[in-house]
Formats: sequence, structure tokens, C-alpha cells
Amino acid sequence: MLGLVVLAGLIGPLLTPWGPTEIDDGAVRRPPGGAHLLGTDLNGMDVLTRTLAAVRIDLGIAVISVAVAVVLGALIGALSGYAGGWFDAVVMRVLEIVQAFPTFILALAIAALVGPGSVNMAIVIAAVSTPAYARLVRSEVMVVRELPYLDAARTSGLSARRVLWRHVLPNSLTPVRTVAPLNIGWAVLILAGLSFLGLGVPVPQAEWGAMISQGTTDVIAGRLWTTLPPGIALVLCVLGCALIGEGLQERATAKAAR
Repeated sequence: MLGLVVLAGLIGPLLTPWGPTEIDDGAVRRPPGGAHLLGTDLNGMDVLTRTLAAVRIDLGIAVISVAVAVVLGALIGALSGYAGGWFDAVVMRVLEIVQAFPTFILALAIAALVGPGSVNMAIVIAAVSTPAYARLVRSEVMVVRELPYLDAARTSGLSARRVLWRHVLPNSLTPVRTVAPLNIGWAVLILAGLSFLGLGVPVPQAEWGAMISQGTTDVIAGRLWTTLPPGIALVLCVLGCALIGEGLQERATAKAAR
């Protein structure tokens, strides 16, 4: 499912002769058919082209933001869990304060401060996602650091830094590999929600949330073609990420049981 969405986004320029921001002045809100297979929006832009172009924007921002959050969260969690003591206590209290706010409300507040834009949205989503990865990695590090093979590594003369980066951190990332694909779907949802409210990727860039927002008045008038294609693409993308994440979690659980 996710593969079909990604493939459609990659070959999108080959499927339609229109550009994602190209305006057809004589075809404003035109129904599907003819030169515009899925119709046009209120600006006269081709809905099919913009829906396919939004795959690259939405998934690109989501993947980059999750990757940044994984790296930052892993570093913070590894240092906090391995060091322990007052450093761990301070880091955990800060993370708890951040996680006390609902994720989308926090993203909304940060987005209002930094302003719209693709780069800013990647920063916003990475910022609200990092604490969860930090706590996840920290819990694994606190288990791994007590294993016997690490005592052997320390007694062999390895420095604490080498033990952490070479042995502790790589063996603490297993849960992250199963959670990250699921969080890509959540990142797409957060991006679409912010863009729907006008704080995400600005028009005329193609983005699913912004397209749905622009088409809300068309729904009342019965012009469903301006909102259904981006809505269906958004559902397929998020559902595909969720199913992949669920499958990886089930595989990890079955492997642990064996």
C-alpha cells in the first residue's frame, strides 16, 4: 500500500503534463475529465498533479523529521541512561515537561513561533518527536549497561565512551527500528494537520492538508474532487505506515518469545 503511494509520487511527473503549481485560467473548479483527470481546484491547478506531488513533500518531510528525531533521541537517551545520577534526573525532568503537552498542541505552538515552510515543519516535527525516542533508548540502555559482556568490555580496558558508542547504543536501538515506521505516519498526520490550519507548508506548494483545507468550501457545494484525492492519499499513506509498524512490532515480539 505504501509502496504504491511512493511509486505514484515518484513517477507523478510522467503521469500528467501539468505542473503542481501550474494554473489553467480557463478551468477553475472543473470536474474530472478531459485534460484534468481528477479536475481542478479553486485556483485552476490540476488536482491529480498536486496530489502526486504532495507525496514527495509530505513523505519527504516526515522521513527527514523522524530520522532527525531518532538520531537526537538516541544520543540524548544513551547519554542519560549510561551516565545516570543527576544528569539523568535533569534530562528526564525536562523530557517529562515537554511530553506533558499533547503532541499536536505542542507542534502547533512551535509552528506558530517558527512560521510556515518545509524546513520549519521538519524542525517542528523532529522537536516534538525527540523526547519519545530519548525515553525509549534510555530504558533500553539502562538494561543493556548491566549485561555481563559489558563488564568484560570494561575490564578489558575499553574507555566508557567506547563502551557506550560501540556496545551499548547499537544494542539499544531494536525498539526504535519498530517504532520509527509507525511514527512516519504520525509525522505525515501532524504535517497535514498543521498545513490544514495554515501553519504548515504554504500554498501554492502541493501538500495534502493544505489541499483539503482549500477544498472545504467545495465539499459543501458538492465538488468533492478537490478534497477526496488528497484525503484518500493521506489515509493510504498513514495506514501503510501503521501496518508496517504493527508488523515489525509483531515480528519483534515473536522473536523475543523464541
